[in-house]
Amino acid sequence: MPAKKRVIAISGMPGAGKGVASEAARRLGLEVLVLGDVIREETELRGLEPTPENVGSVMLQVRKEEGPAVVVKRLVPKVEASKSQTIIVEGVRSEDELRELRSKFDVVCVGIHASPKTRFQRLLARGRSDDPRTWDTFYERDSRELDVGLCRVIALADVLLLNEGKIDELQSSFNAAMKELSQH
Repeated sequence: MPAKKRVIAISGMPGAGKGVASEAARRLGLEVLVLGDVIREETELRGLEPTPENVGSVMLQVRKEEGPAVVVKRLVPKVEASKSQTIIVEGVRSEDELRELRSKFDVVCVGIHASPKTRFQRLLARGRSDDPRTWDTFYERDSRELDVGLCRVIALADVLLLNEGKIDELQSSFNAAMKELSQH
């Protein structure tokens, strides 16, 4: 029987640096699948603009309609079909999602943490259509993410990276973590 695929599950609050870590993983030659893309695609399928409110609402609706691990369940076929033995799954938001991944793959969870002030400034600078433009919208998004259970995933992470500095500092920390994980 072939060895289980390894999934590096990256988790963190919006603006913590998940995308930066994923980009570092791509540079290491790892395939990256993004759970947020599943929600953005679903938002588009429902004919909605990708605003923070719409994307957040769809995130909650799809979980209510199809269960708390639905986003990961939709991504599992892509992980299984991948020719890669190690795959990055960016944006794990709940214990249910983590449990679903662990039921099928060898999973290591990497949590990335940054302060709210730092994350808000990053999201303003990033300017993606679903990013908050005001502190109130940012706070609402954070509350929604925490309500889904994101804080528990970060608290239970196998590896925790602090990201209050520059992009290259997180990339270096992530690369060191990947090197360490590849030796196990």
